[in-house]
Amino acid sequence: MDKSQVTQTLKKVKENSQKRNFVQSIDLIINLRDIDLKKTEQAINFFHTLHYSKGKKSKVCALVGPELLSQAKEVCDLAISVDEFPKYQKAEAKKLATDYDFFIAQATIMPKVAQTFGRVFGPKGKMPNPKAGCVVPPNANLKPLYEKLQKTTKIQTKNDAIIQTIVGNEEMKDEEVIDNVMTTYDDLIHHLPSGKNNIKNSLLKLTMGKAFQIGKKEEEKETEKEKKKPVKEKPKEEAAEKAEEQPKEEKNE
Repeated sequence: MDKSQVTQTLKKVKENSQKRNFVQSIDLIINLRDIDLKKTEQAINFFHTLHYSKGKKSKVCALVGPELLSQAKEVCDLAISVDEFPKYQKAEAKKLATDYDFFIAQATIMPKVAQTFGRVFGPKGKMPNPKAGCVVPPNANLKPLYEKLQKTTKIQTKNDAIIQTIVGNEEMKDEEVIDNVMTTYDDLIHHLPSGKNNIKNSLLKLTMGKAFQIGKKEEEKETEKEKKKPVKEKPKEEAAEKAEEQPKEEKNE
């Protein structure tokens, strides 16, 4: 992916956007090819940490024992003590999974976390994930983890071979958004079986805006028009050929 192409595309995205009454997110959409999502090893599912903010706050809930409860209340958006787990039946757990983006869990109580929330969090992909650093020891410092999660995105394919992930918002500096785009793309390539060959195209768009393909040149449209011109002239050529053949037919008669 070329940085200048990302810069030009981001400019188009912003220039062609109507002003909304909220701050729009900027999404990176990557269409994949030659990927069989039925094969577990080809399904994409990993966490990526951006260099800059993703332009949208992530809500973090901590599921902890007494050792981390006080700190979790100060740092996280919600802290739930292991003693409170019985309050969370299926309906309450579903609401929790909907309201929060990440869940941190104290490692020593993970069996109870799995027992209480596993059936709901598991299918939704919300279980505390060690790969994202979300399973922590009882003496963990939660503030750096909370700050890291504000820059962390989950890159995954679901039903189709498409990746769509947030890379910033319209109020962020262009260079920050561009860096987020580039690092996300580069990280994805390392998770694809055939690297760049598995990428069909990449696009940028605002929440309510049109998607623009990165690296698509305006000249392509003109080339397509030029290719169509000979097609329009064919009937004239055919008519001329028939006119030339006509005398021959008359002589034969």
